[in-house]
Amino acid sequence: MSKQRAIPLIDLGQFVNGDAAQRAEVVKQVGDAFQDTGFVGVVNHGIDQQLINDYFRASKEFFKLPNEVKEKYEFKGMAGQRGFTSFGKEHAKQSQVADLKMFFQLGQEVPASHPAFAKTPPNPQVKEVPEFSEKGRELYKAFQAAGTNLLRAIAIYLNLEEHFFDEKIKYGNSILRAIYYPPITSEPDSAIRAEQHEDINLITLLVGASSGGLQLLTKDNEWVDVLPEEDEIVINVGDMLQRLTNNYLRSTTHRVVNPPREEWHTDRLSIPFFLHPEADMDLTALPATITAERPNAYEPITAGAYLDERLREIGLKK
Repeated sequence: MSKQRAIPLIDLGQFVNGDAAQRAEVVKQVGDAFQDTGFVGVVNHGIDQQLINDYFRASKEFFKLPNEVKEKYEFKGMAGQRGFTSFGKEHAKQSQVADLKMFFQLGQEVPASHPAFAKTPPNPQVKEVPEFSEKGRELYKAFQAAGTNLLRAIAIYLNLEEHFFDEKIKYGNSILRAIYYPPITSEPDSAIRAEQHEDINLITLLVGASSGGLQLLTKDNEWVDVLPEEDEIVINVGDMLQRLTNNYLRSTTHRVVNPPREEWHTDRLSIPFFLHPEADMDLTALPATITAERPNAYEPITAGAYLDERLREIGLKK
């Protein structure tokens, strides 16, 4: 790892297609990174760059639509889990000042035969930008595949069966979020584009943003820039995985800072994929992660109950 990198870089292709030694090395790299920084950069992740480019372009088209058009896709009672969420609605759990962003979310689509079908809301079709919905669905599936491979490596690192997470996430509550940070037109009210926070889910996969700003908080309590290279995605541990491993793997605090004043006129777009399990997954700490040095830190809870709790904390659910 070069001195300029804030996070390690791994080749996921060596886990998916490599020999036993290559797979074992990737497992170690991922696990060690998730214990240390909670973040890792990944290349050869299997997500087509043209698909990413197409979705970025379609996302920009959507966010440039008039507010009254975008707001047609904002649904009351959905806690932002499908469709559009307008500017100033979400805040970090420790803050009451809203982040300087708006976003659009696509969620899981389950077959009619699945028990969760009746409780799974449909994804809206954006008529004004059809490619936004179409490419979003394609990208969702690509992220799901990459995330499944990452969780297989994590399972091995935790001495679990390789496919431990597979069925738990197959029809989980994962979310593809397109986040738009508009140009800053006046002095912010103590807010930044995304205040410091930890993610709710198992892992987050993030494709390169249209501009910088992402920072993580190190163990030494220092903010460092995360600057992914082209064709690299950034993956970080979420609070659900931290709970499941009793703090063995770290859900690291991160934020998106405002650009320098001379760049306030620029906007920013980022595309994270929040990989969630099904609502009934038990997040009780794995027995092997509870030791005399690291006693159990959490009460038992399901993924669905925990998600509900956190959505209330960040202001998306009343």
